[in-house]
Amino acid sequence: MAPIDQQFQSYSTVQVHMEKKGYTIMDKTTSKKEAWVESSDGYLDRTPVLQFAMTSILFAFWAIAQSLNDVLITQFKPVFELTDMQTALVQSAFYAGYFIIAIPASLFIKKTSYKAGIMTGLAFFALGCFIFFPASRLITYEVFLFAIFVEAIGLSFLETSADTYATLLGPKRLSTLRLNVAQTMNALGLITGVLLGKFFVFQDSNLHTQMEELRKTNPQAALDLASEQLGRTLQPYIVVMIVMLIFIALFAVVRFPKCRPQTKEGDVAKAKLGETMTYLAHNGRFWQGIAVQFIYIGAQTGIWSFTMRLVLNVADQTGIKVTDRDSANYMIMSYIVFFVGRISASYLLSKFRETRVLAVYMVVGCVVLIGTAFVPGMASVWLAVLVSLFLGPGWPTIYSRTLKTVEDRRHTETAGAIIVMALVGGAILPMAQGALSDATSMQFSFILPAIELLIVGLYFISEFKRDKYTPAQLKEMSEKGEIAN
Repeated sequence: MAPIDQQFQSYSTVQVHMEKKGYTIMDKTTSKKEAWVESSDGYLDRTPVLQFAMTSILFAFWAIAQSLNDVLITQFKPVFELTDMQTALVQSAFYAGYFIIAIPASLFIKKTSYKAGIMTGLAFFALGCFIFFPASRLITYEVFLFAIFVEAIGLSFLETSADTYATLLGPKRLSTLRLNVAQTMNALGLITGVLLGKFFVFQDSNLHTQMEELRKTNPQAALDLASEQLGRTLQPYIVVMIVMLIFIALFAVVRFPKCRPQTKEGDVAKAKLGETMTYLAHNGRFWQGIAVQFIYIGAQTGIWSFTMRLVLNVADQTGIKVTDRDSANYMIMSYIVFFVGRISASYLLSKFRETRVLAVYMVVGCVVLIGTAFVPGMASVWLAVLVSLFLGPGWPTIYSRTLKTVEDRRHTETAGAIIVMALVGGAILPMAQGALSDATSMQFSFILPAIELLIVGLYFISEFKRDKYTPAQLKEMSEKGEIAN
């Protein structure tokens, strides 16, 4: 065995080498041995499987809420006698919660941890589900909107935590791929949400036709049917609330890495909100990414919000018998196609430059939506389903790419929150699409998300010059020490 001084010298050499690489060395006398090593910028040297899996499942939770919103829009229109623009208030209440709470959520995460932010989000989500109890009995649109808003407060905490956290749970060079992998759970959540809506909420008939006939012949029966249908909306939220409570307990008992940037002394590096906003104010590429995310999420939300309405409208025009429950099948297919698109995109992103992949996806998606707006009959519906194939990598890639523009990692949480705030595009742009539908037709309104996807595609084309290396080249350069891991 080597003398003690030689052992110490050997250890010191390794320590110096790792510190140059940006890793923080923990004193064995003061810290338990970890399965991961955190670098000074908050990234890990490897991905902890259990913690990453649990974080990824969170992506399914807000997707369930999003797809249930699409169900509620279809259900609320005949019950409350709403215009297409008024039904979009469901998405406005939902994404307004994201917009208002994202910054407070990021400040909370800074003071506590990503884990605490996640648990808080789960608790608010459960509370929003609980408010559906009184909402389903009061038969008031505004109470439902309030329940959706509270639910969105929780989801804002979850997304502000999980989107950024997923990028940090492993090597930096794989952050975009890791977020895309986590986002595959988002597609499964969308499918789960619409299945809950199909079997718990929708009946095997056309509610719009029933309500119109009863309002003319028997107003009291129409009111009773409306009460019954709103009562059905409660069922999926009971299931979701129970799942949220289970996950709060699971997160309470499992240890998670901090993934926080550190000073040379090993303390967590922090920055005040004013300092962060001053830093971000001079980052033009960051704000460009925010604008693109705003447009992209507006397009995605508009497409999915009105797909079932498109099915019912086209069926009425062509004389095809389609029930509310049948219309949900087209959303299920849309989400399955979306899942395939996300899986295929994750593979392509592991092989090719992300800007090229996303530019092709967005431009082709634009062409498909132009077909949705102008092709007659049920073919337009199938094109609306097909376009989900090209939406798969949109949100996570824009998010990760925008976050990477923030080189000072002290500002990560707040920057991530501002990107989440861009979800307010899902509150504003679908209302514009609804207004266009009221003024023209539901089918023609899909021209608006077509234009929005084209803008996103042009953004990625403009980023070609900054995306110089393939994933294989980046890995080789990382192994040679030419770039940070």
